[in-house]
Amino acid sequence: MHTSHASPAPPSAVHATISAVLADRLVQPLFQPIVDLSTRTVMGLEALARGPAGTVLEFPDRLFAAARVAGRLAGLDMLCAERALECAAAAPVPPPLLFVNVEPAVMDQPLSPRLIELITAGLPFREILEFTERALPTVPGSMLRIAGQAHEWGNGLALDDVGVDPMSLAFLPILEPEVIKLDMSLVRAPHAGHTRAVCAVVGAEAQRTGAVVIAEGIETEDDLRHARALGAHWGQGWLFGRPGPIDGVGHRFDAAGADALPRPRPGFHQPTASPFQVAAAHGPATPGDAHAVAATLARMRDIAASAEAAVVVVSCPASGFPGIAVSLHELAGRARSIVVLDRPVPDELAVAVIGPGHGYAVCVQTPHEQEAKMVILNHLPPAAAVARALLNRHR
Repeated sequence: MHTSHASPAPPSAVHATISAVLADRLVQPLFQPIVDLSTRTVMGLEALARGPAGTVLEFPDRLFAAARVAGRLAGLDMLCAERALECAAAAPVPPPLLFVNVEPAVMDQPLSPRLIELITAGLPFREILEFTERALPTVPGSMLRIAGQAHEWGNGLALDDVGVDPMSLAFLPILEPEVIKLDMSLVRAPHAGHTRAVCAVVGAEAQRTGAVVIAEGIETEDDLRHARALGAHWGQGWLFGRPGPIDGVGHRFDAAGADALPRPRPGFHQPTASPFQVAAAHGPATPGDAHAVAATLARMRDIAASAEAAVVVVSCPASGFPGIAVSLHELAGRARSIVVLDRPVPDELAVAVIGPGHGYAVCVQTPHEQEAKMVILNHLPPAAAVARALLNRHR
């Protein structure tokens, strides 16, 4: 997260400074190794943005805060990504994997022409886009759009800072990233109940999907032992190397790093089928009268209320489901995070409730002048698939 404790500069001065950074491309990324915890071989690098050296904007908290004040956050985020790819591609020995952060506040912006040029020209490494948990409840539709692009281009995804907010665990099966990064706070408190609960969910998800778990903030040998005990496969932190120029990393890369992650799945994050069609591929369709639908929504309301964190995604057309509005209102009131589609699916009511390690969905189809059909799902992977189908309609 980018924060700043400096006294604010006048807006005109901030705008001029950021404009100069963007115009002259004055971003110089540093790189930190990500290592296999068993062998300590370097599997890849994470790019960390830095502004002009020796200036007040050298460090990322002030750099991004200034860009936000000047209204230039999108341009700065694109420039940071461009410079990371340029420097890594030009290295004498490019890393197998390059982790690049994505700023949630500008995920709804189109990619820059230079970034598209770099990616489509063919990178000598696999790029892994890091989403922080801040992105999940705020811009889920844009997140899935970018995730889909990453997979189309052969790249991958990482969910960062897992463990800070329980909501990230609810979104984890929706994004289904190739990499899950445990926040350093978990390594610092390995025996805490919260840590055990988070790592149990993460471990189950990693086993289900083949995701690699990375522990952040490893500074001592004790941290290393704790990270391994928590189920981390890889790690990063000062014990293995501080951020520095890419030509000074001084490590031999493990060429198998890119192959250690699950392969891309084009189309996974952006299904073309409707929510009901997705649900019908995983469960039987039964008559969906208003009473049955209301009873199902009442059960889902109780599920959402009992979970530590759950995300509820709702699509309800303007007509065709009389009397359901009250049930939906009660369901929304029990959830910490709810997304109501601004573009409902015609002739379909669909609700997905996704929590840490569990998922439920109900989809109802009401074809014109035909009997309504309903599919109920109480298994996480297909319920998450329904949530993806819904969120792709949310912008």
